[in-house]
Amino acid sequence: MSAPSSAARELYQQVILDHNRTPRNWGALQPHTHHAEGHNPLCGDRYEVAVALADDGSIADIRFQGSGCAISKASASMMTEAVKGLPRADADRLGDQCGRLVDRFRRLAPGELDPARDQHDLGKLRVFSGIWEFPARVKCATLPWHTLHSALDGSGHATTEAGTGTKE
Repeated sequence: MSAPSSAARELYQQVILDHNRTPRNWGALQPHTHHAEGHNPLCGDRYEVAVALADDGSIADIRFQGSGCAISKASASMMTEAVKGLPRADADRLGDQCGRLVDRFRRLAPGELDPARDQHDLGKLRVFSGIWEFPARVKCATLPWHTLHSALDGSGHATTEAGTGTKE
């Protein structure tokens, strides 16, 4: 996969910085129906993701809080925007809607997915398409997504390393 152009990289940096400075869906969510804590022990990023499901099973609300680098915070912010309103069933399994989105993002960050060829469902999340050039940052970008999956599957904990929870 080729790296983004310098103009695209600058735009991507602006979007990431904006979501870091002004994260969307930041803060505690009460009441919530699903919750998980995620941790990247390599860099210390820690986030909680809370989800409130509607009666129809869709993600009525989602929020996150914690601490981490600009990449992880921007990723969490953009993730919450992307999945809000999607059906939980699709978020829980890979293959449809949110599940497809979660899977695509987890493949995009390490460079396994070419955003130019596989554009559908990524939208603004394509800003992370060059993150694979910085392998240590891939785990920063994917931590919120692992944490969302852990919240929805009920395990309650995610990590980017081997051990308890979802692994990178």
